[in-house]
Amino acid sequence: MIEKDTIKLLRECDAGIKMGVQSIEDSLKYTSNGELKRTLEKNLAGHVEIQEKLQGLLNSYHDSGKEPPAMAKGMAWLKTNFKLAAESSDDAVADFITDGCNMGVKSLSGYLNNYKAADEKSKNIAKELICLEERLSVDMRGYLSAK
Repeated sequence: MIEKDTIKLLRECDAGIKMGVQSIEDSLKYTSNGELKRTLEKNLAGHVEIQEKLQGLLNSYHDSGKEPPAMAKGMAWLKTNFKLAAESSDDAVADFITDGCNMGVKSLSGYLNNYKAADEKSKNIAKELICLEERLSVDMRGYLSAK
């Protein structure tokens, strides 16, 4: 049971981190504020660092990971390429990233609860990713404006 839950948790983290990396990379194209850009780049580096650890663990289980669901990727693509392109503001970027972080925290927390038998190393990676997402969401607050 431990190995089964571990692999499932790692796969979900893999799909989530791929979405996060792609969303941050896409958002950087629409960012004009230098401080916001540096915050996103720093967080992107944190995502890549966790992604490398995650890939190492997946490799140790001879697993290739998981791609994000096509619907989620499609919705993120639409939001990035239409909303951010149309608004092209730091507020729109912050709003997009905040929504993504909140979805990521919610999903990953659920997976942690679902896969309780996963090994501690895998749980710690999931928790590290959750913390990174929470921190980014908080960092985005300074760039949001009321609608």
